Amino acid sequence: MQEKRIYDRGYPSFDLIYNHTKDNVDYLIRAKTDFSNLTKTFADSGKTSQTVDISPGQHKGYANKPYNKEATIKVRLIRVELTSGQIEILITSLLDSKKYSQKIFKELYFKRWGVETYYDELKNKLKVEYFSGYSHQTVLQDFYAALFISNIQTIIVNDLEEEIKQGAQDKKYQYKVNNNMSYGFMKDNIISLLFTNPNTEEVDKELKKLLLKNLVPIRPNRSNPRQHDLYARRRKPKVLKNQKDAI
Repeated sequence: MQEKRIYDRGYPSFDLIYNHTKDNVDYLIRAKTDFSNLTKTFADSGKTSQTVDISPGQHKGYANKPYNKEATIKVRLIRVELTSGQIEILITSLLDSKKYSQKIFKELYFKRWGVETYYDELKNKLKVEYFSGYSHQTVLQDFYAALFISNIQTIIVNDLEEEIKQGAQDKKYQYKVNNNMSYGFMKDNIISLLFTNPNTEEVDKELKKLLLKNLVPIRPNRSNPRQHDLYARRRKPKVLKNQKDAI
């Protein structure tokens, strides 16, 4: 099976597309409307799908590149309209419009969302960017500890999936574990779970009970407006030694 990858809008470039094409890897990339003149024209055209030839920027050096400024790659542009009315432009190597209709791409790109929400968990719930020291060993230790906690949490949550699904059969919504609270419970119980010899199973059961009491509904088609200026104005916090605000 040919490898396929999905990227957010920070990734599109001729280099990325060239390397995926060379390695025979299919891709779907969200692009800003002003990524290039081609995407601008496509967005203004009102078309839902169009195959075009893209080329590298004309004002860059090519000395160390495997292509020159005359190179072109055939890609397909996809127009997706969100429920908010916002238009998104996707770039893909899936050129066959009969095999891959325009309608499938909105749902296909949404499969990227799990990656984005996991970044959010690592950065904002596990505070993976806040280190307890500056040495190479300390940074690695803190980073892998955060990943380890995340993996343990994922295992426990996955064990509960079927039970949660069964309990929601007669309810309006499906439900899921409140991830924010689950990490808090992990923080309070991780030592007992890993280092108390006699009753690790009891700790596991107690954690699962706590998680099942703190479920949140999954509301379909829910969206949060993007705050475009929020991160542009945000300053990176200065992390001092021994000030790690995380597990």
